[in-house]
Amino acid sequence: MFQFVWRFNMKDYLKKLIARKKEEVKNLMKRSAESEDINEVRSIGETLTALRDEINEAEEQLKKEEEKEGNSQQGQSDNQGQEPQQRSFDPTKTYGAMRMVGSFGESKESRDNDPTNTEEYRTAFQNYICNNVPIPENLRANATTKTTDAETVIPTVLVNQIIEKQESVGMILPLITKTNYAAGVEIPTSALKPKATWVAEGGTSDKQKKTTGKITFTHYKLRCEIAMSMEVGAMALSAFEAKFVENVVEAMVKAKEQAVISGTGSGQPKGILLETPPEGQAIIVAKAGKLDYKLLCTAEAAIPEAYEANAKWCMSKKTFMAFVGITDANGQPVARVNHGINGKPERYLLGREVVTCGDYMKNYADTVEEDTIFAFIFNFKDYAMNSIYDIGIQKKQDWDTEDLLTKAVTACDGKVVDVNSLVTLKKTVA
Repeated sequence: MFQFVWRFNMKDYLKKLIARKKEEVKNLMKRSAESEDINEVRSIGETLTALRDEINEAEEQLKKEEEKEGNSQQGQSDNQGQEPQQRSFDPTKTYGAMRMVGSFGESKESRDNDPTNTEEYRTAFQNYICNNVPIPENLRANATTKTTDAETVIPTVLVNQIIEKQESVGMILPLITKTNYAAGVEIPTSALKPKATWVAEGGTSDKQKKTTGKITFTHYKLRCEIAMSMEVGAMALSAFEAKFVENVVEAMVKAKEQAVISGTGSGQPKGILLETPPEGQAIIVAKAGKLDYKLLCTAEAAIPEAYEANAKWCMSKKTFMAFVGITDANGQPVARVNHGINGKPERYLLGREVVTCGDYMKNYADTVEEDTIFAFIFNFKDYAMNSIYDIGIQKKQDWDTEDLLTKAVTACDGKVVDVNSLVTLKKTVA
């Protein structure tokens, strides 16, 4: 009898604690949105992270208490021979909680205590992905996730590999600014693009107390669908994990990079091409106009000197090849290609680096059916992508191929922070 009362009181205490902490989060988010002090916003952000960790720990403890009373049995199916319960993954409710290790800051003790990093759980995860065999109840019960709506928990070691590889692969993602803020929080643009100010000894700067503007990130769901053939299930664990990470990273990087360039801003991040360049930085190539040395000079002249240092050209490979053969006033080619390390081409126009973006934007053509931006100059560090480092898994089977389709779901948003380095080249139909 005493034991039951203790549990009831503990549950009541945890519920009140969670409610109080969530109210504190709400109030802090409001303060952050109203604040114009950069240091205060950063301090609030650190406090929010700590509060959310406390909420997650309390919720996990509450779940354990409820399981002790058998409440978790209601509405759950018997996992023996049955499909796992289908649940809707909503990454927008995770507050960007980071379950990261190694270079992302989690302690060795935390890694060692993570039940998803055991070989037993990782093997069960492989069997679930490849053969649709439910993860045993005893393993799922010990695996907790801050993404409570996820169908199953990806081993933390794989989540970390996915995050790290997204940071390093691709053509566009390694160049942009990446953040991890809570959804809905207004972030001073100066926090993303800091500025320094000369001040007298012992004095203060008014500019350091004010922001140059604010930007608000929402969180859009990003879902990629990958096929893991049943033959993959026969691979060694390390080989399977490498293949799984490779497939998820490839799909997500492509979707994110497409959004950075041409995202609509509706249900997905807003791309660079949807921004309006400052006056004089939108270069028009008329219907009868051609690519020539003068056009490149006009584009270079349009970049404000204060913003040109790290600005790069961006275009498709086919568009770059259209510049090949053009010479300057001295007969020197304007386009150069260095083959670099391991034969990887490094492309330049008038000495400025060119980033090719595959099929993320349209190619240059002498005749176009609609007004088309075929190239632009931009400092990619002035584009910020805010991501939630939590990934959920859902599954279905392709009955034609017998492949098990795995849906990896995360959330992110992205916007241009400073448009002043943007110069666009547009071919018009008129």
